[in-house]
Amino acid sequence: MGGNKTAYERFMKILNTNDLTLINRTIDAACTPDLLFHAPVPFGATGRAALKNVMGALHTAFPDLHVSLDDIIAADDKVVGRQTVTGTHRGDYMGFAPTGKSVKYREIFIFRFAGGRIAEIWGVVDVLAQMKPLGAIPA
Repeated sequence: MGGNKTAYERFMKILNTNDLTLINRTIDAACTPDLLFHAPVPFGATGRAALKNVMGALHTAFPDLHVSLDDIIAADDKVVGRQTVTGTHRGDYMGFAPTGKSVKYREIFIFRFAGGRIAEIWGVVDVLAQMKPLGAIPA
């Protein structure tokens, strides 16, 4: 159980490198090949490819993306993380041209581990807070 929490923290720390090559290698190493990613992902992919697409889109749109871990709870084969995400909108994101505006939003993810690797992910993201600064939602 403690190993899963450490693996979660390490995974989130890699996201803060903003190095997509490293992030993609980490996804390959840290996630099972048949990863189940339970999120409405608009990229037409599943598993590790879906997760890589999400990370690519986020890091392209917000090249200074930073994930701060607010809470981590580990029990049995699951780790729950509540985090705050910040970044500056410098690339296209979900059809919105770069605005140069800062975003700050919160998210909660649940990772299920199997054999020391991430086998399943559920996530809830505050999309309203994420998209409002981009002009996607009226103030």
